[in-house]
Amino acid sequence: MNTIIGVLVVIVTVFGGYAIEKGNFHILIQPVEMMIIFGAATGAFIIQSPGNVLTLTMRGMRHVLFYKETGKAKYMDLLMLLYELLIKARKEGIISLESEIENVEKSPIFSAHPDILADKLLLNFLRDNLRILVMGLPIEQIAEMMDIELDSNKAEAHMPAQNIAKVADALPGLGIVACVLGVVITMGKIAEPPEVLGHYIGIALVGTFMGVFSCYGFLAPMSASLEHLEKKREILFNIVRTVVLHMDQNPTFIMELARKEIPAEMRPGFEEMESELKNRNVRKK
Repeated sequence: MNTIIGVLVVIVTVFGGYAIEKGNFHILIQPVEMMIIFGAATGAFIIQSPGNVLTLTMRGMRHVLFYKETGKAKYMDLLMLLYELLIKARKEGIISLESEIENVEKSPIFSAHPDILADKLLLNFLRDNLRILVMGLPIEQIAEMMDIELDSNKAEAHMPAQNIAKVADALPGLGIVACVLGVVITMGKIAEPPEVLGHYIGIALVGTFMGVFSCYGFLAPMSASLEHLEKKREILFNIVRTVVLHMDQNPTFIMELARKEIPAEMRPGFEEMESELKNRNVRKK
């Protein structure tokens, strides 16, 4: 939602200012210039997007426009799910988690957290590493495997933002290409009156405007926004890592460690967390 609001603000302020100065909107409507700039940008985007990078980038653009960013509610939901798993492991032994992770749809613990169930990447990360823990591997080896997976997930998650940033960087240059072609056409009309030459030079400069405007007004901010969204998602995986690696310790201590993984702005307060944990204990009884 913020992205759509931001796009509207950019459009209104830029073109509103142009209108206030009594600019001619007709000259800004140049389909051929748009075809050159955005057609070339699309081609460059396809060239630089091998394999599944194209799909990931398109999905990333959709996330920027419509995705509900990770917030306090989801962090709290994940903490409560992990707390319930910790309590079960403490009461019935770590092996008791096997029945929960093998059939999460029928698990009373997982089914109470539909938002986590819907997040397949996060869910699989949690399940896979709990399986390894149940198998009895040394905690040092589990930590190493989790770090490798987190690095791999992080690299893939940041591909869309990097790809969009590269297209954004290319747009001003492609705008100059369109502008130069416009100047070439103008030079062919050098014998025309000044008002005619001025018109064609204005058309040529529209290409530079479109390239720069599209880069700094839209794509570059979208790339930065996607980076922020992915960094907030990374915290979810770090919370899971912290809990899994400390599974043999006191649940209250583990939950406090996990709580501190969350940035201060969205971190549940100590009293809020304690109250929620007590409520969970009461409901379990």
